[in-house]
Amino acid sequence: MAKWDHDDLRDRSGDRGADVIAEGQRAIRQLAERAGQASPPARKRLIDADSAARKEYPMARGLLDYFPDALAEVAKLSYLGNLKHNPGEEMHHARGKSMDHADCIVRHLVGRGGFDGDTRESAALAWRALALLQEELEREHGLPLPRAARA
Repeated sequence: MAKWDHDDLRDRSGDRGADVIAEGQRAIRQLAERAGQASPPARKRLIDADSAARKEYPMARGLLDYFPDALAEVAKLSYLGNLKHNPGEEMHHARGKSMDHADCIVRHLVGRGGFDGDTRESAALAWRALALLQEELEREHGLPLPRAARA
């Protein structure tokens, strides 16, 4: 692995700060490629696009306005799950703790309409379906982890 000499980088930068940053980004991509990793993704989220393309993702009118109570129930489940799986920690999705989304979806589908303790089975099903879809999209589009997810 190459060792960066920050003093050398500063000395060479002079008035070429933007050029030095671009050189650094190219070097990082080259190191990632040599290590067998993909280059950094071109965008951070699916909705990170031009304004015309963003209109195809009506998050308020096409999601929140359609399912306000269902989404609130899924958010509550996220909160309760964080209390259970990450007690005392800031709310986050600990990805490595339960990854069998498809099997859990079927289990929650069988229990739909009912409860598992205080947990509504259909809310757990929706949460697992969202988790499965999120991970599929991340793999397909080379997206980074969302800000509240931890590997």
